[in-house]
Amino acid sequence: MKRVDVVYTLLYDQTTNKVLLVLNKKNTKWSLPGGGVEWRETLREAAVREVQEETGYIVTVSSILAVNEAFLNKNHVHFFTFQGQILEVPEIIPIEKDILKVEWVDLEEADRLLTYYPDGVSRLISTAGVKYTLQE
Repeated sequence: MKRVDVVYTLLYDQTTNKVLLVLNKKNTKWSLPGGGVEWRETLREAAVREVQEETGYIVTVSSILAVNEAFLNKNHVHFFTFQGQILEVPEIIPIEKDILKVEWVDLEEADRLLTYYPDGVSRLISTAGVKYTLQE
C-alpha cells in the first residue's frame, strides 16, 4: 500500500459568505482547490501551487484546519486542508486540464457539496486550526 498526500486550501470571502470551489473533471465532484503533493515538495508549497494551477489565485496558507484519511485504490491517502489567504486575484481563470469549473459558492451550498467534512466547511471557518511547521 502506497501513502499519498493531498492538500486542499479553504478560501473564504467573509463579505459575500462564499467559498472558492473547483469542479473536478475526473469525478465531476466539487472540492476545494488542491491536489497531490509532488516529490520533495512541502505540504505548504503544494497547497499554494495547486490553488494557482487550478484557479489562478495567488495565495498564502497558514494553519491546518482538517486532516482526513482514506484507503482508496490500494493507496493510504492523507488529506490536509489549509486556511488560505488571497494575495492576488487573477484577471482570467486559467484553463486547467483537470478542472471543469472554478466558482465562488455560498457557504451553505459548500457545506452540502463537501461531504468529506462531516461538520461542514462552516465549522472549519470558525476554527483556529493548528499551526503548520516545517522542521528543518
